[in-house]
Amino acid sequence: MANGKLYLIPVPLASDVNEASYTPQTLAILNEISEYIVENEKTARKFLKEAHIKTPQRELILHNFGKHTREVFDMEKAFKNLWHGKNMGVLSEAGCPGVADPGSEIVAYAHKKNIQVVPLVGPSSILLALMASGFNGQNFAFTGYLPISKNERIKKIKSLEDKIYKENQTQIFMETPFRNNKLLDDLIKTCKKTTLLCIASQLTSPEEYIYTQSIEAWQRLKPNLHKRPTLFLLYR
Repeated sequence: MANGKLYLIPVPLASDVNEASYTPQTLAILNEISEYIVENEKTARKFLKEAHIKTPQRELILHNFGKHTREVFDMEKAFKNLWHGKNMGVLSEAGCPGVADPGSEIVAYAHKKNIQVVPLVGPSSILLALMASGFNGQNFAFTGYLPISKNERIKKIKSLEDKIYKENQTQIFMETPFRNNKLLDDLIKTCKKTTLLCIASQLTSPEEYIYTQSIEAWQRLKPNLHKRPTLFLLYR
């Protein structure tokens, strides 16, 4: 018997979703499988409920790959039904599994075990922010989270800004939502006045905020980003 397939299923970025949030292919796959590896069980169940899948919630099998269970997660046990030809899905908390997401570890294990990995179309906050920034979309880098230490963070910001001017490369990064305002303050104080900064916040939600302007302009107009999922992009 052939192994099953591992589907990487994007989850809508905004909490208020509707039928338009799911492609026909995604809905078909969701109605075909009943077993998932998930980053957050509560979020996963909400996503599956709102997708109106045919499988009852009580019949779903969810393997929790959250931050509190990751170190003791049994990959072999979770993949058991894949060996017997049953397809499975991977769900991140929001966005695309494996992109700025621990799901990449699941995918890497699948490749080692010769399991076919099938990525589905869906929202990526990183690409959406880049699309809307007006910055270089042919040469860009996603750094993820910057250092927590203020001194190290400022050092990193200077390094990223240096790449903008030397390599013509868009720099994309993020912060834990409750530290967004501190990061914005550091960017405004550290970067050149002419450097461009795009702030892309709460993407795909009714409160979506995407704006690009110079550091000098941001000094006069500084939004409150506290607890708002946000991506920051720098360019020249």
